[in-house]
Order: sequence, then structure tokens, then C-alpha cells
Amino acid sequence: MPAVGNSDWTAFVGSSAATLAVSGGMVLATSSKEHARFTVKQHFLLTTLSWCVLATFGALPFMISAAHLSFTDAYYEAMSGLSTTGGTVIVGLDDAPPGVLLWRSLLNWFGGVGIIVMAIAVLPILRVGGMQLFRTESSDKGDKPFATVQDTAGAIAMIYLALTILSAVAYHLAGMTWFDAINHAMASIATGGFSTKDASLGWFDSHAVLWVATFSMISGALPLTWYIRLLRGQRNAPVFGDSQVNALLAILLVAGVAMTLWAFAVVGLPFRDALSHSAVNVTSIITGTGFVSTDYSTWGSFAVVAFFFFYFIGGCTGSTAGSIKVFRWQVLALSMLNQMQRMLKPNRVLVPLYQGKVLDEDVVGSVINLAFAFMAAFGILSLLVAAMGVDYLSAASAVASALANAGPGLGPVVGPSGTMAPLPDAAKWVLSFAMLLGRLEVFTVLVLILPSFWRD
Repeated sequence: MPAVGNSDWTAFVGSSAATLAVSGGMVLATSSKEHARFTVKQHFLLTTLSWCVLATFGALPFMISAAHLSFTDAYYEAMSGLSTTGGTVIVGLDDAPPGVLLWRSLLNWFGGVGIIVMAIAVLPILRVGGMQLFRTESSDKGDKPFATVQDTAGAIAMIYLALTILSAVAYHLAGMTWFDAINHAMASIATGGFSTKDASLGWFDSHAVLWVATFSMISGALPLTWYIRLLRGQRNAPVFGDSQVNALLAILLVAGVAMTLWAFAVVGLPFRDALSHSAVNVTSIITGTGFVSTDYSTWGSFAVVAFFFFYFIGGCTGSTAGSIKVFRWQVLALSMLNQMQRMLKPNRVLVPLYQGKVLDEDVVGSVINLAFAFMAAFGILSLLVAAMGVDYLSAASAVASALANAGPGLGPVVGPSGTMAPLPDAAKWVLSFAMLLGRLEVFTVLVLILPSFWRD
């Protein structure tokens, strides 16, 4: 356990005072009940601005503590934490003050639960990326864990806390100190990826730690409403037959086995090392966590290409994971399959189903548009970063990891053994925007640039 009594407590007191003063003023300024209900436009604006403002105030401790980060680096670090990305610009975590390390983990943890509540309560209202399929006010009673969004959010918070506690205990039993165990538990369940060590999970040199991390990240990448249904034993709601849960587990299994065989047969790692390192790193990137146990970018071209594509998979909807997410890939696959069937039999009437529900054209269209916007943003932002003098692999992988909220990039500069610190400041701002874009499902941010958005 790191020593307490560090002088950095003054930095957190000052940051808290500034945050409380500004937030208190905003509460007083908006206390009128004349406009109690938000319009859709106000929901879009409030959602985006909330994350930007939170990152700004979350950056204060990094600037005035012993970390002494510039505003650009501090904002990047705060946005990375709140968006549960896990990329970092801080070098020397092994000797960093415990307050800074704990603050990073808390940003991950609160960002993770905030994302889940947003995905359940806000995004369905905004009809972003097919999220209306998971609207909690659905008339299908079997699909609702609780009657109201507030009750569901409360239950989710309790599940989230319970998973964090279980993960912390498991990490401690695997050999971590309580301080490291608590920090890594918060980052694991939030699929955030901030570690207390420069070498991340590799510092602990423990297979037990790697397997605890693997299962903790998977538990964070599953829908938290799935745990509620499991505990309540709802007969009409899918639990073990949940389509996206089963798909995610299958993807992790196939990808993990393939990477294990590659690391063992081609890279030459002992089988136990190949299995443990492949499992934890594959799970980390697919779920968008960002932990690393070894520099897998040195495993050859197959591993580099595979991990690059892993960025775009993501976890389940209603989890802390980022990227495109499994359910959208399922919808895209169903849409493609139906299109091919219509080509063979143009007069055939096809009704695509997802977990027993009819997929409306509105949902399919939203998913297709989000996938296109995600890939278009990836291409444009990669070109911007590359134009700043960053090599192609670093630029493309850094942007992909930022959009997917997945932590490290690939290669020697921003890869598993590096940080984002060497990048130009302008590139860090582009990546901060990419993290916000990916975390808020792209359209929540992009809609703000439409001229029609600002018209009455």
C-alpha cells in the first residue's frame, strides 16, 4: 500500500473547491422549473457538453498535482478516463502519488457507470444507432428489469458496485496489494484500462492476475441488465439465451484460441504463457478495456492485423464497453443476409428478427448509418493525425483505439509498450475528440454540427 499523507491532497481540495463553486452556481442559475422538460435538441447538447465539462474539471488534479501535466495532456488523460478508453500520456506510474493513481481509476469507474445509465436512459430517446431497440419503456414487460428508468439505474449501480468488490477481492487473492487490487478492479469492471503501473498487468508477472483481469473485463462487457434478469429469474426475458452475450463469448473464445495457437506455434511462447497473454490481451482490446500484459505488436503481422480489427468489435449494449458493439454487428449481418435472400427471391417477404423482436427498418437504418459514420470518422481522423507527421500505423491505430475506447495503439510509439505522450498536442486534441465521438455513439456529437440543429 503506497504511503498516505502525500502533499497532493491540496491539489484535490483545490480542484474540488473550484468544481463545487462552478457547479453550485450552475445549479442556482438553472433552478427555475419553468422549463422542466428537455427537448430532443437539448438532450443532444446537454449530453455532449456534460462529457466535455466533466473532462475539463477532471483535468484539474492532473495539472496542479505532482503530475504537472499541461492542459492538453491533462484534458486527454481526463477524457481517456471518463470515456473508459485507457490511453495515457503519463510516464512513471510506478512512482506516481497514490492520489493521482486513485483519481485515474475513479474517472474510469464513474465514467463506466455513467455510460451504462446513458445507454439505457438517454440514447434510446435520441434514437442513436438503433438504441431504440433497447428502450426501457417498451410495452414488452418481459424486457424490462424494473418499471422505471430510475429503478433500473439504481439496480445497475448496485450490480456495478458488487462486481467491482468481487473483482477487487479476486485481484487481492491473486497477489495484488489492496491498493492495486481496488484500482484495477475499478478499471476492469468499467472496461477502462487505467493501471497503477507503466507495464500495466505485465508488471505483476502473474498468471493468476491475468486470468482475474480476463474474467473481470468480460463481466464488465456484458449488459448489466443481464445480471439483473439473471438474479431475478425472469422467465420471459432471455438470460442464458441472450443473443449478443453468446455472440460476444463466442468471439472471445475463437479469437483467444487463434491468438494462443499463433503465439505458441509461431512466436514461440510456452503454451501457458501463450494462453494467458492471448486471453487477457484479446479480451482487453475486444472489450475496449486497454490493459496489456506484453507487447503483442511484436508478435508478427498476423497479430498486428488481428488486434487492429479487434478494435472495431466491442462488447455488448448496456455494458461499459465501447466500439461498434456486438448487437450492431448482428443487425448488420442480418441485414446483409436478408439482402442476399431478396436477390435470390425478389418477391419473398422477409421479417428479420433479433431476439424474437421484429427489426424495424428504422433500427436497421440507424445501425447502418452509425457503422458508416464510425468508419468515416476513423478514416478522416486518421488522415488528420497522419498529416501531423505521425507514421501510418501509429496514426491509424491511435485513432481506432480512441474511437473504440480501447486504450493502446500499435507499434513502438503508441503501442502496448508506449504511451500517447510523444504525439503532438494537436494530435492529442484530435484523439480526445475521437474518444468523445466514440463514447457518445458518434451521432450524438455529429448532430451538433448541422446548421439546422441551431435553428428554432
